[in-house]
Amino acid sequence: MRPADYLSFYAEHFQAVEVDSTFYACPSVQTVSNWAARTPEGFTFAVKVPQSITHEKALAGCDAELTEFLKTMDVLGTKLGPIIFQFPFFNKSALQDRHEFLDRLVPFLTKLPVEYKFAIEIRNRNWLDAEFANLLWDRKIALVLQDRSWMPNPAELKFDPITADWTYIRWLGDRKAIEEQTMTWDKTVVDRSTELSSWVDFCYQVRKRGVLIYAFANNHYSGHAPATIEQFRRIWQEKGFPPLSTPRPSHRQPSLFSASHPPTSSEY
Repeated sequence: MRPADYLSFYAEHFQAVEVDSTFYACPSVQTVSNWAARTPEGFTFAVKVPQSITHEKALAGCDAELTEFLKTMDVLGTKLGPIIFQFPFFNKSALQDRHEFLDRLVPFLTKLPVEYKFAIEIRNRNWLDAEFANLLWDRKIALVLQDRSWMPNPAELKFDPITADWTYIRWLGDRKAIEEQTMTWDKTVVDRSTELSSWVDFCYQVRKRGVLIYAFANNHYSGHAPATIEQFRRIWQEKGFPPLSTPRPSHRQPSLFSASHPPTSSEY
């Protein structure tokens, strides 16, 4: 398969994609236009805000960068979905504490245009609390929920992690540990049955609240992201929950596992 066909092939099996490349730099308008052209109606792009905003400048003096990024993403039209601020782990040399972070975050959030879906991911475990969740809830910004080695899962949180009428889940795993087992991402090497069963139960309760869920799996979670999504769907079905929506089949019907995939997704 030609690399130029990867996205179209992916869109035959999944309804949304999390774009990692935007984290490294804002793409050209032509590139984004090509993304839109190669995907069907109803497909969704979740995009990461460039690291120049979240990492290098840590929200300080980055209005021009954000304006350029949003204008470029507008090319996607109705296919533009969540816009993710993926912050790094801040040590004290970067930001002294959560209060310094909030001193930057709060005024920044007040300037965000309300017509977009924004989500925030933080990697300082101790900064996750009810105060932070309420801050996001007041602005209808989603808190990114993560399944990774050092961050709490929803059951460990002492507050409601749903901060908008939609939520965003990332199954990330332990990159260092799994790379000691494999660097070939074509099969499951870590059994995540227990974790995924818990996530299915959590997602079912969230959906009963009328909340839209965007969920994405990385290869580092269990070894093969498409298999993670398929396992989630299978567990969901086995529990007897209402059917999940899936992309409409196209004239081509290759195997789900016949090509390498980027981080894969489910939207329901």
